[in-house]
Amino acid sequence: MPKLDLSKVPVKTGSIYPEPYATMMKGRSSLRLGDAAGLTQFGANLVILEPGALSSLRHWHLNEDEFVMVTEGECVMVQDEGETVMRAGDCAGFPAGSTNGHHFLNRSDKVAKFLVVGTKAPREVATYSDHDFRIEIEGGKARFTYRDGTEWTGVR
Repeated sequence: MPKLDLSKVPVKTGSIYPEPYATMMKGRSSLRLGDAAGLTQFGANLVILEPGALSSLRHWHLNEDEFVMVTEGECVMVQDEGETVMRAGDCAGFPAGSTNGHHFLNRSDKVAKFLVVGTKAPREVATYSDHDFRIEIEGGKARFTYRDGTEWTGVR
């Protein structure tokens, strides 16, 4: 496989979240590096956060490990126990099944970037710590539910 030309990797903006959560992802984009390299067993994404942006809703994964390394700028990692400033070179890992939800915020006035590497489980459930919201992914299709597993019809 030749070296990836990052200028040719499509930029994905936003998220798969339904409203009102989709709007909250303004200023977030990513490069799907693993997909561009043809990888199938794990994902590798370069997430780009404009000033004021957040990476996702605070969440945890049932079946997938996740590893993050800040590559540029500064962001704040938010978990159950509070906030941690993360700068270039700082890393964090989130084992599958750990219910300590996480996400990243860019409170600086400069762009922040971080690499996310995660397994690609055949079936995944992401639960959102601060919202009655969950995503089930199987066969590449997402299903939105409340935490109790009932079909999501909007914020209640």
